[in-house]
This record gives sequence, structure tokens and C-alpha cells, in this order.
Amino acid sequence: MPDLEKVRAFAAPFYADKDIMHNAWHIELTGRWVNRLLTLVKVPVNRENLTCALYFHGFIYSHEPLIRQWLSDQGVSPEQTEDIVRIAWESQRPEVPETMEGKILHDAHVLEGGKTYFIVKSLITGSVRGQDLNSTIAYIEKYVLDQNHCYLPEAKALCEQANAFAKDFIRELKAGIAET
Repeated sequence: MPDLEKVRAFAAPFYADKDIMHNAWHIELTGRWVNRLLTLVKVPVNRENLTCALYFHGFIYSHEPLIRQWLSDQGVSPEQTEDIVRIAWESQRPEVPETMEGKILHDAHVLEGGKTYFIVKSLITGSVRGQDLNSTIAYIEKYVLDQNHCYLPEAKALCEQANAFAKDFIRELKAGIAET
């Protein structure tokens, strides 16, 4: 695997222009959850591949050929490149990841900042997109609540707690801003 600083340096420009909820800090938060899940799950994983995939997951869909070329230029084997790319993609898709590393990265991506962050991220992202609060709430109800699922048994309960918190929060928010 390439040196972690080289991975960070390669990935940094791809996060520089992203919104505040999907920038390099997002990678750091997701990485913290990767580490938390690794302590809970206690299964053998390829940490090098998982770490590379963590840094690449936010732009794998737009720059996969460039990522593959960069990995090749760094001397990463074709087999390891395939694994890294697969893990990065698995973290983005709704299908159950096939690899343990993909499950961990997917679930860490869903849990990212804990149960309160789940709703805060949605509200901030709506604001950044220029939505008014009611439009953001409608978006959350349609596309966020109960749409994110974790696959690891150790993460499922945490995801359910985040969804329950978000539903209660949105219900109270709507009641608080409703016209009377």
C-alpha cells in the first residue's frame, strides 16, 4: 500500500471543493467510526485496503480510472487495486457489501458522527443546497429517515437509534414550526 500521507495528499484535492458535510473532515469522522467498528467487530480485515478505500470512497464514482492509475503508479498490485476499488464502491451502494471491509466502511459512513450528527448533516446539507427548512424536512422524510441501514450486527442497533432520534427530532421540529 502507498504511504498514508501519499494517499491523503492524492485524495485531498477531491474533497477541497465539496460541501462542509462531505469534505476532508467527513473522511476523518468516517475513519473514526471505522476504528470503532473494528474494535466491536473483531474480525480479520485488510486495514491497508480499508484505509485506501476510506479516502477514495467520496470520489470513486467520478474518478475510478484515475484512482486505479494512481494506485498502479504507486506499485499497488492489480489484485490489491481491485480490492480497494471494490471496498470503496461497496461503501456507496445500497446492496449488502460482499467484503467485510466494505461492510465496515459502509456502516462507518452511515454512522459517521453518531445519532445526532445524522440529522445535523441532513439539515446543513439542505441549507448548503439552498433549500428552505420545510423543503429540507420533506427531503429528510422521503430520502433519509429509515433509508440508511447498517449491515454489521454490531452497527445495526446504532443505526436504529440514529433513525429513531431523527424521526423524533423531525416530528418535534415540524410541530414547533407548524402554523397554528
